[in-house]
This record gives sequence, structure tokens and C-alpha cells, in this order.
Amino acid sequence: MKRTNKLALLLILVFAAALIGGCSSSGNIGVVDVNKVMTDSPKVKQFQEQLNVKGKELSDQLEKEKASLSPADFQKRQETVYGEFMKTKQEMEAQVDASIKGTLEQISKDKKLSVVLYKNGVAQGGTDITDEVIQKLQ
Repeated sequence: MKRTNKLALLLILVFAAALIGGCSSSGNIGVVDVNKVMTDSPKVKQFQEQLNVKGKELSDQLEKEKASLSPADFQKRQETVYGEFMKTKQEMEAQVDASIKGTLEQISKDKKLSVVLYKNGVAQGGTDITDEVIQKLQ
């Protein structure tokens, strides 16, 4: 049993050493704080504002229709409006994701980064490109 544990530990250490060695020789690593991008980017804020406006419009429309609909019809209408809102939200999120991905690819290529990781998954090291992403998303 002890021999099996020692062998497993040895294999893990060898694998970790190979992984660390491979990362350092393959090129630069970039890190991006996606939470900061989502809160500080004017483009993302614009998408969020558009989504808020759409939600308010749908909510106001629903309130106007409430008096003229039966409770069952109102519930159906609520579900329809919610579906419309979720569809709009998903479309906007896809646009934001595509913008961020494109910007990350561009910066990665410009800086010759071999990989870009999320900052919350990296304890130490890497080139932080968060501010550049925010700047290019404008």
C-alpha cells in the first residue's frame, strides 16, 4: 500500500514538473480579469444599459396590459414577455462575449502570448492584459 502511494506521488511530481517546464518554454502567458472587464468596460456598460432599457420597456408594456387581461392570460403574457427578454439578453451576451473574445485574440496575437487565462484561476505570474482589453473594447 505504501509503495503504491509513493509511486503515485512520484508520478504526480514528474507530471507536474513536465507541465511546469512545458509552460515556461512554450511562451508568454497572459491573464485577464473578466469581472473587471465586465464592470469597467464602456462597451459592456452600454450593452447592460440597453438591456435595462429593454427590460423596462417590456415591464411597462406588461403593466399596461395587466388591467385588460384575465389572470390566466396575464400569466401567459408574462411568460411570453419573459421569453422575449431572455432572448434579447442572450443575444446581447453573445455580442459581448464575441467582442471580448475578439479583443483577447487580437491582444494575444500582438503580444505573442501563447495562452490567456482567467486571472481568478492564476495564483501568481502571467502578463495582465485586463486594462488593454477594456481600452480596446471602447
